[in-house]
Order: sequence, then structure tokens, then C-alpha cells
Amino acid sequence: MGITPQELEQLMHEVEQEDPIDFADLPFDEQELRELVANHLCKMADTMESFSEEDRRLTLLAVAAKLVLENLVLHVQLLRRHGLPLNDQAAALLSRLRKGDGDAG
Repeated sequence: MGITPQELEQLMHEVEQEDPIDFADLPFDEQELRELVANHLCKMADTMESFSEEDRRLTLLAVAAKLVLENLVLHVQLLRRHGLPLNDQAAALLSRLRKGDGDAG
């Protein structure tokens, strides 16, 4: 009853229209990378079928949070390696995160 890898790939592509991924000069085919990720996530979703709704939600939130953090760290490392300042997107994300520090949630 879940989403198929092909449907997830299509959704990923639609999201990328609003927020494109810079694949730069990676020696991999972009579509093959999408397919690999979609298959992996669909398998993860299948594994969570036995989870309660709350556990599934918390697991997905934890996975998303880890990926956002990892992406941010890798992005900052790359910029530092090349002696470049944070781009507007990364600076805005860090600014939003800092402003949220005092929030009660």
C-alpha cells in the first residue's frame, strides 16, 4: 500500500524543481542516484510497516534531521576547503536555527 520507488523518484524530481540539487561533476548519473535513494527509502519504509504511527513518525523525523545536519556539515566543509564564505542558503539556514535556540518548541 506504500509508495513505489518510481513514484518516489517522481516526487523527488518535482521537489528538485523548487530546490535543485547541484550534482556538479560527480561521476555518477543523476537519475541512477535518484533511483538508488528511492529504492533505499522504500525499503526503509517497508521495514517500518510494523512500527506504530508515532514510532514511524519519530523515525522519519530523526532520519530527516540527521540528513539535514549531514548535508549542512558537508556543505560547510566544502566551502571552507575552498576558502569560500557560506552561500545565502546555508547562512539563512544557520540563522533560522540560531533564532530558534530560545524557542520553547
